[in-house]
Amino acid sequence: MPRLFTGLEIPVDAAFSLSLKRGGLTGARWIDPENYHITLRFIGDVDNGMADEIADNLDYLSQSLRFPVRLTHLGTFGGDKPRALYAGVEPSEALTRLQAAHERMLQRSGMPAEGRKFVPHVTLARLRGTSAADVARFIAEAGRFEPISFPVPRFVLYSSRDSVGGGPYVVEQSYPLPA
Repeated sequence: MPRLFTGLEIPVDAAFSLSLKRGGLTGARWIDPENYHITLRFIGDVDNGMADEIADNLDYLSQSLRFPVRLTHLGTFGGDKPRALYAGVEPSEALTRLQAAHERMLQRSGMPAEGRKFVPHVTLARLRGTSAADVARFIAEAGRFEPISFPVPRFVLYSSRDSVGGGPYVVEQSYPLPA
């Protein structure tokens, strides 16, 4: 049974820039740069028939036009018990529309609605036993976050193995966006 999600790839040069933030945070399990991505919609474990249906239906969403993405800051999920360090994505109408289209398509395919609000980001590290103060200090010491921009030429259907997270992820199918 494949575990699937849709997302946007991070170009090699942008991933390299993000990888320079790695290190110096106790309890951080750093994500390998080749596994950086922006999740559009987590799908989960599905049977092969549903996986094929989803892959086919995603073709209909590739009518969206290409758009740029801009990473603007470091942030965390988890509040007082941080569980992830991420690079945040600047809000974008095009990105929000594409993600909403994925959500609608997946619900029409019989998947339950995503219960969490869409917060576009690139996970840099999973945190365990890291205090909020340690994370705040790390972000402060990381210095100014120089924004990273890149075009989005396609979205992809990823698979992953059942693990603690952080990859490896495999591109099962890609869906080019017209210029």
